[in-house]
Amino acid sequence: MPVADTSQLTSGVAERYASSLFELALEENAVGTVAADLDRFQTMLDESDDLKRFILSPVFSAEDQLKAIIAISEKVGISGFFANFLKVVARNRRLFALPGMIKAFRLIAANHRGEISADVTSAHALSAEQENELKVALKGVTGKDVAIAVTVDPSILGGLIVKVGSRQIDTSLRTKLSTLKLALKEVG
Repeated sequence: MPVADTSQLTSGVAERYASSLFELALEENAVGTVAADLDRFQTMLDESDDLKRFILSPVFSAEDQLKAIIAISEKVGISGFFANFLKVVARNRRLFALPGMIKAFRLIAANHRGEISADVTSAHALSAEQENELKVALKGVTGKDVAIAVTVDPSILGGLIVKVGSRQIDTSLRTKLSTLKLALKEVG
């Protein structure tokens, strides 16, 4: 299966699961609690290459993934809807789509609050102060409150890549170096 098809499949799965989770959380007045659990889980993913490999690997059985997810949830105090959601995702062999589910849930929640959302890629985790500064800067540009979803990607070396709707601002060091490399080739 071509890569594009795989990412579209993952995206569709992620959106369906996130939408179901949001609707359930909304019914039970638990959107804030679920969002906090999502943030905690995303932080664990950002900080643990082992956890990232585990959820992306097709090698583990559904039973092994389920046992591990239950143990991880209990260890970090994730309970309620999100813990049950993780169990369903593991049983259905959809852990590979979890990062997309988290991102999709954040987008749905932001839209529900009347905010626009931005996807931010950073070489390292942002502090709360840096996130707030970024939100203020984006509000100045867009004129609306902005919910940001930060993904850590050390391969961009430094700077940020910010996507708001169809607009993208790329200040990553990797892109700047690529541009410089092209410019030097043209000169030589």
